[in-house]
Amino acid sequence: MTISYNWLSEYLPEKIEPEKLSKILTSIGLEVESLEEYENIKGGLQGLVIGEVLACEPHPNADKLKVTKVNTGTGEPLQIVCGAANVAAGQKVIVATVGTTIYPVKGDSITMKVAKIRGVESYGMICAEDEIGIGESHAGIIVLPADQEAGKPAASYFSPYHDYIFEIGLTPNRMDAMSHLGVAKDVCAYLSHHNKKTTKAKTPYANGFKPDNTSLPIKVLIENPDACQRYSGVSLKGVTIKESPEWLQNRLKAIGVRPINNIVDITNYVLHETGQPLHAFDADQIKDNTIIVKNTPEGTLFTTLDGKERSLKATDLMICNSEAGMCIAGVFGGIQSGVKDTTTNIFLESAWFNPVSIRKTSVSHGLRTDAATRFEKGVDISNTVNVLKRAALLIKELGGGEIASEIVDVYPKPKDKVQVALKYHYLKKLSGKNYHQDTITKLLESLGFELVKDGIDEIWVAAPYSKPDITLPADVVEEIIRIDGLDNIEIPASINISPANDALFLKENLREKMSNYLAGIGFNEILTNSITSSSYYSEETLKGTVKMINNLSADLDVLRPSMLETALESIAYNINRRNENLRFFEFGRTYSSGEAGIYKEEEHFTLYVTGNNHPDNWREKERAADFYVLKGILTSLLQLCGIDKTEIDAPVTDAAGTHFAIKQKNTQIGVLGIAAAKHLQHFDIKQPVYYIDLLYANILQLVQKQKIVYSEIAKFPSVQRDLAVIADNSIAFGDIEKAVNKLNLRSLKLIRLFDIFQSDKLGAGKKSLGINFSFLDEEKTLVDKDVDKMMQKIMACFENDLGLEIRK
Repeated sequence: MTISYNWLSEYLPEKIEPEKLSKILTSIGLEVESLEEYENIKGGLQGLVIGEVLACEPHPNADKLKVTKVNTGTGEPLQIVCGAANVAAGQKVIVATVGTTIYPVKGDSITMKVAKIRGVESYGMICAEDEIGIGESHAGIIVLPADQEAGKPAASYFSPYHDYIFEIGLTPNRMDAMSHLGVAKDVCAYLSHHNKKTTKAKTPYANGFKPDNTSLPIKVLIENPDACQRYSGVSLKGVTIKESPEWLQNRLKAIGVRPINNIVDITNYVLHETGQPLHAFDADQIKDNTIIVKNTPEGTLFTTLDGKERSLKATDLMICNSEAGMCIAGVFGGIQSGVKDTTTNIFLESAWFNPVSIRKTSVSHGLRTDAATRFEKGVDISNTVNVLKRAALLIKELGGGEIASEIVDVYPKPKDKVQVALKYHYLKKLSGKNYHQDTITKLLESLGFELVKDGIDEIWVAAPYSKPDITLPADVVEEIIRIDGLDNIEIPASINISPANDALFLKENLREKMSNYLAGIGFNEILTNSITSSSYYSEETLKGTVKMINNLSADLDVLRPSMLETALESIAYNINRRNENLRFFEFGRTYSSGEAGIYKEEEHFTLYVTGNNHPDNWREKERAADFYVLKGILTSLLQLCGIDKTEIDAPVTDAAGTHFAIKQKNTQIGVLGIAAAKHLQHFDIKQPVYYIDLLYANILQLVQKQKIVYSEIAKFPSVQRDLAVIADNSIAFGDIEKAVNKLNLRSLKLIRLFDIFQSDKLGAGKKSLGINFSFLDEEKTLVDKDVDKMMQKIMACFENDLGLEIRK
């Protein structure tokens, strides 16, 4: 929420400096995220003065330059070289003297210095519009009216607007503070409570509203009183559509709103002043002078102000005339009924629309307007007429014309205020502070609460219509605490707590352990959005995908069924910025749906590697990362977790790529894969991406089963034996490992593949594998006889069970 200091100060009974006001706002729950100085003309024309050109002569060394003498009110005239074609003696001009900093529309700021131009000294500059930031023109210097006094500051003529802008981080329940007047009321409540003196905000509502005539009455019918519980309006005739006055434009520009014309600007001004959205219709477009608030049939086509034709839903509330729709209620106007330059008659709308209805319509059509934002949080239903009168008088003042109808106010079923009972002991329990009964009453009344009943043990209050979020006693406690100030809550001398049973300790500790290891070997952690685009997935996958109902964007419409796609977004983002050698890891969740209403959520721990494994250096050339690099990292990571004897199954290829199941005994703990080229093309990635996707719950389960076992370092030496075998290309080294492990050789500690050789001399479809065996007996020194015996068993297994040929 953007708040103007100058604007806010109009409603405060006393002047408060911006810094102090910033602290007050933050202390009452309107956290000021930034406070910045605002100038509609950068630099505020500081140092620029009005000068009078006394003389203007041709430059002796340049045809297009002039040498002028300029009176700036400081005594001796200044000599200034000027290149503008329109400079002449007798003119009143804007002068930037030596030492003055100017801020051009384009480019950096410039500080004036004494300069020598073609041999002639120049003591400043006579300025054009674009050179001092007040316009775009560079056709010539600015020439002021002759009655302007030389030596006066330029700011006295142009009156630059200066302000301070607060960026307030509003929580979603604080719709009452989504306006300057709403914020002012909170500040006044703070001042009343802390200064012990009743302080009320100055309201802009005028009591002098009176129609000039009733020549343009508009009838209003509400067909859906649930979606529109109150509708107020008034007509104006003979209005002139023109540019808004400078003060109004400055107010809107300061808070980031672009001025359009006086009518639209007034509706925006009143919106940000009071929080009540308004809409102005071209009254000549209201057929039969009748407005009907209703729902239209599903699929009805309607063209909005942005020129787009939209297909309406049956739940969309519309403002219609007797023949057709004119506006999507509370969201966006129609192109036919909007105010145009030729409009002379206006119907002004001020209404209350159901927040749920507005949000559904706003989201479904992707129309996130200021009006919709406020309606969907709930506006003050009691204030529609007051705001309407305020806006009508402003239009009459700035656009001329006359008020041509009585206020029409259709309010079928007036809402009662929500009443809340607050027990004093409950207030003490939640706030930790004893409040005097009178203090509570005065504080709540300063916030607009109405005292219903005041008892010994409790107080009954009616919440103001401007605070629709107040429904529970805890809500009232929050109001009391924030106005009193969280810093004023007493801190007890002792605090009693119950020790927590941290059942998640192992889970978080293991995560930290794995993260630290990966960070140490060059990985970076990423955190990607679990809401993603359905375009990434096949129709088959989408059958079991959790779809978003009220998605904020067309591109974010499902909960991810797998981790790979959102990570590829991050990888593509980095590669597009020339960061091509990547090592990422991520903890995240995937989601799926089986039967209707049954959902499944799984935790994953994933790793991604792409690009070069290491850069070029003096010892070795750069080498691209591959499948085996990631497999080695996987082995080390699982060993770190105490998980050993894992197996990698045969590859499976599908739409996502080629992947291998990682198992420990009969439990699958994840997959190791290579992303499919077609899949990478979707993200415009032109280099291989290797990934590991571990099921974190299964990893955790295995870790919990592990027992920490300590053993002495072996006293006896190990024995190494190498063996070369010829095998079919179809036989994987994993198959050889499994066969050897089944022999249960107690002294065999390690099997390692150290060489693969392929040649036509070995035969078609054959390969030679060099395998190293490491033997160790912890009770004695192994002799050749013992090792030979075990090697014979291994060779027999190779020849008889696997059909391998031993190379001799």
